[in-house]
Amino acid sequence: MQTSPFCYLLLSFSFVFSSPLVFAQQTAKLTIEEVQRTGLQANGLVLAARSQIGMAQAGVVAASAFLNPEVTVTAGPDSNRYSLAITGPTSMQRHVTVNQPIENPVMRSARIDASEAVVDASRASYDQVRADLAAQLRVRSYELLLRQEQFAMEQSIYDLVEDVRLRIAINVERGEIARFELIRADTEVQNAANRREAARLGVQRARIALLQFTAGAIPADFEINASLKDPVNFPALEVLRQQVPGVNPEVMRLQAEQERANLRISQERASVLPQINVLYTNYQDAQFTSNTAGVSVRIPLWYRRRGEIDTAIHDSARIRETLEFRRFEVGQLFESAWQSLQIAQRRVDMFESGLIKEAENAVQVAQSAYRFGERGLIEVLDTQRIYRGILGDSLQARFDLQSAAAEIDRLRAHYPKELLVE
Repeated sequence: MQTSPFCYLLLSFSFVFSSPLVFAQQTAKLTIEEVQRTGLQANGLVLAARSQIGMAQAGVVAASAFLNPEVTVTAGPDSNRYSLAITGPTSMQRHVTVNQPIENPVMRSARIDASEAVVDASRASYDQVRADLAAQLRVRSYELLLRQEQFAMEQSIYDLVEDVRLRIAINVERGEIARFELIRADTEVQNAANRREAARLGVQRARIALLQFTAGAIPADFEINASLKDPVNFPALEVLRQQVPGVNPEVMRLQAEQERANLRISQERASVLPQINVLYTNYQDAQFTSNTAGVSVRIPLWYRRRGEIDTAIHDSARIRETLEFRRFEVGQLFESAWQSLQIAQRRVDMFESGLIKEAENAVQVAQSAYRFGERGLIEVLDTQRIYRGILGDSLQARFDLQSAAAEIDRLRAHYPKELLVE
């Protein structure tokens, strides 16, 4: 049998509209590192901190510049005080003076080094902003996974309760059980539906928060290619204790500010030395031309910048004390994060040792017994609540483990720097 051209046309349209390549929605799957990279490249706070580095580098250029000379030009006609027979004809006179300040090399070197220390402090602040944001992005990503797992759990519990309710409705229609059981089942279904809806809204809030931290640079329909069961690996505790205070961005920033404050003391002390200006003067009138050179020295006789020097000394002491306290505080924050990591790991191990499996088996046994009339609805619901509580605590323990790991990485500034364009 021959097929008409119209049939061929229908088959073609059928293939096109049924092809998954046409209407399939390709959901963007992003790893945690990709989310961090995207957020670090798009977040406005990171870009603003990067601009601070450029400003500090421009400050180094300004501090390295030589002082400009000052040129003074005066000119004007002569006026006769006596008759022309005595003074002769009038003329014009011109006076040119060049004043070149000679900067103290000690003061200049201290000023340049202080500006370079500001660059180091700006870089450390930039690293701190990036480390904080990377940790936030990691925590928010795992929070989204947590909310999705909670929604899946509430959905499965809703399906379970709905199945029990259908069975109760059938038994009520048959007259095997009282209608009171159906009313109770309807209440439980409504509660499960409310919890499911709350979990769904929690997923949406977590997704919006992650989009906010990435400045909307990731697709709205993204998915996180990770799991709450991702392994957490760190060096030994003693290695981390020695590493964290040395690489923490805030400690490094305070160290750079301490260096800048010390150089400011040197700069203020060097400014007490006499300041020298080299002078050159050219004078011309109708009869004479003269060239003179000299030196102008400003002597700090009455005021030797005692106030500025004391201010710099006290500022250096303030930063030094802040640095010591912050170094101690960072160490304590690391110890606290490490203990949180160990506690969360022990909780995860406890749930993985068989507690979740036992609760799941108890739900299945209670549900099977209820089908055969050996258990009541109350026992099924109680078993289901216990299982939901254990599963929820297990998910929370895994999230706490990832959060503690993110805090440790934040303190040691461990994030995908190699993926960034400096």
